[in-house]
Amino acid sequence: MKNLVIAARYCGPPTSSNGGYFAGLVATHAARTLAVRLLKPPPLDTELSVREHPDGTLQVLQGEEPIGEARAAVLKLDARPPPEYLQAVEASRRYAGFRHHRFPSCFVCGTQRARGDGLRIFAGPLAEPGVVAAPWVPDASLDGGDGKVRPEFMSAALDCPGYYAVAPDDRMMLLAEFTAHVDRLVHIGESCTLVGWQIGATGRKHEAGTAIFDGKGQLCGKARALWIEPRSSDEGAPQGGSPSSSSETSSSAGSR
Repeated sequence: MKNLVIAARYCGPPTSSNGGYFAGLVATHAARTLAVRLLKPPPLDTELSVREHPDGTLQVLQGEEPIGEARAAVLKLDARPPPEYLQAVEASRRYAGFRHHRFPSCFVCGTQRARGDGLRIFAGPLAEPGVVAAPWVPDASLDGGDGKVRPEFMSAALDCPGYYAVAPDDRMMLLAEFTAHVDRLVHIGESCTLVGWQIGATGRKHEAGTAIFDGKGQLCGKARALWIEPRSSDEGAPQGGSPSSSSETSSSAGSR
């Protein structure tokens, strides 16, 4: 059995993990493609155990209470081409989170996070409806020791742009499922571009795709997410956070 602790720095909502970070962190515990499902908001600064079962599935536990589970998964997604980097910069000026942000301390997209602390990925709308983009220059705190971004941070970066593609008005959404695949890690200090786009919607369910491109415009990672609008009776429920190299992760019931 392995253990993991999510530092408070990596929050989505103030008291629980960012969903993309959590699922990416779980994925680093297995050398295979995973689908990570969040069962409860992952707590911060708390020791969690990762238990592997004979059938290969994983459970993330707080004591004996299940927080998440993981199984084999396959991602099928055609990534949208990126805009020019300066177009992404201009789009970020229209980021909805500058007007109102439900979780302004979010590690990925929070407006209250300083440079070198949060990722500060502010995905704003492009001309095409349902498509957002943002620039991202990873800072040294994300370095895995080889000058490249650690896998769990790549996973985190793929989370929030999808939310803003399906909820530009910052309405409450739950991250029901998130499947990400990272082909290669981007370099620290590299001028990257993130894209998020709406795939489709049925009732309260919204699907989004996201992708990361390096400074040369090459695809480095992509993700598919299912976001669900809670029923009005669920609005007050606590939420989890908004999961590297050659891995896939999926998370559920967690973010925003």
